[in-house]
Amino acid sequence: MTATAASRPRPHRRRLEGGVVTAGSVVAALVWISPLILLVISALRPLSDFLSHGPVSWPGELTLANFPEAWAAGQFGTAYLNSAFLLVVKVPLGVFIASLLAYALSKLEFPFRSAVLFTVVLGMTIPIYIAIVPLFSMLRSAGMTDSIVGIIPPYIAFGLPFEVLVLQAFFRRVPDELIEAARLDGAGDARIFFRLVLPLSVPALVTVGILDAVSTWNELFLALSLLSSEGNRTIPLGLLNFQGQFATNYTGLAAGILIAVVPILVLYLLLQKYIVGGLTAGATKG
Repeated sequence: MTATAASRPRPHRRRLEGGVVTAGSVVAALVWISPLILLVISALRPLSDFLSHGPVSWPGELTLANFPEAWAAGQFGTAYLNSAFLLVVKVPLGVFIASLLAYALSKLEFPFRSAVLFTVVLGMTIPIYIAIVPLFSMLRSAGMTDSIVGIIPPYIAFGLPFEVLVLQAFFRRVPDELIEAARLDGAGDARIFFRLVLPLSVPALVTVGILDAVSTWNELFLALSLLSSEGNRTIPLGLLNFQGQFATNYTGLAAGILIAVVPILVLYLLLQKYIVGGLTAGATKG
């Protein structure tokens, strides 16, 4: 009994270990968020103050003048509309298609199911730039180049592997007994999917939707390769307008980056609990 009591950590030792862990977490969080803090400070200071004192310094004065200049230079009015359209149309459509495929791979029996899953996941290893030439040729043949609508199918295709991987892991946790009971009641696969599986999978669906929205909002390579006109620019392409005469306007560039990332950052912060819960939900089978 004495040996067992002696082997337990003492209260002050536990408090010390907890304090060390807390202090380490705070330092790591500050290091992690320091680029964002530096970005905000740079966006709120005049360019002359930035050049005089350097980026890692407290500004002598603050201003909001960088934001309207950055908004005009990046043509963010049009870019926001195009990126918002992609989020509203592409993200729900992509998640829906991925959920259909994930359900089939996790709950339905059909030949070569493992081979299909392997092929889908293999798509995660294919770099986008390898497929850009045949993809451009296909879209040009269909008359879908330089079109916001035309870029939706490639976005969905390249987003499917990760979405299917996450969703099928979550769908496997849905008890087979529930599905068998629904079949005994006369429900078909479509009704089981829409009335049973999807309502139980909201955390995973929200997680995949958020991550897909972040990826779509920040995507540059496909947009740069397939979109050319000013009216079809997305948020990342708007930031490219800061090249040339705006190359040395560091505070304006910081304001433009802040304009670009704030909406998706707010969405991420508000829904981060769903991301953690959805990604860990498929880790164990209950």
